[in-house]
Amino acid sequence: MRFYRFSLISAALLMLGLASSCEHIDNKAVPSFNVRIDLGNYALWNTYGVNGMGDYRIFDRAKGIPANFPFNVNTYTGFGGVLLMMGMDGPMAYDLACPVEASQNVTLSISADNFEAVCPRCESHFDPLMNAGGPVKGVAIKNKVGMRQYRVLPSSGGYVITN
Repeated sequence: MRFYRFSLISAALLMLGLASSCEHIDNKAVPSFNVRIDLGNYALWNTYGVNGMGDYRIFDRAKGIPANFPFNVNTYTGFGGVLLMMGMDGPMAYDLACPVEASQNVTLSISADNFEAVCPRCESHFDPLMNAGGPVKGVAIKNKVGMRQYRVLPSSGGYVITN
């Protein structure tokens, strides 16, 4: 009788584990590259940071975006550039490379209508504002991939974006 009960409990736990793993979104599909954007003082955050919900800014050292940002030898902008966006709980940062395409040359753009990040090649949509960069439309849902998220750490008067 004990063995039977143990088997039932084991089977139930296994089924529960399998069911929950089906919903796992891989947010590491984009290769890991160094990220460090120092907006740690009030002046830098006031100039290059984000303030209101949905406000966003793109940082890409290779492309010189933003044009007047003081990039230095310690500034790294990930694999495909960095999206900094103000969410409900504060600023959030993501890699701009499409996680489906996983190419530095295929980067997401932000839709002015709904703040979704959209891939120009596979046409997948991601929600960086409310869904931690998770997929909301396209092949990304089938592939269960989301945007790579970076840490946004408070500093004296601003934030530092890092991985």
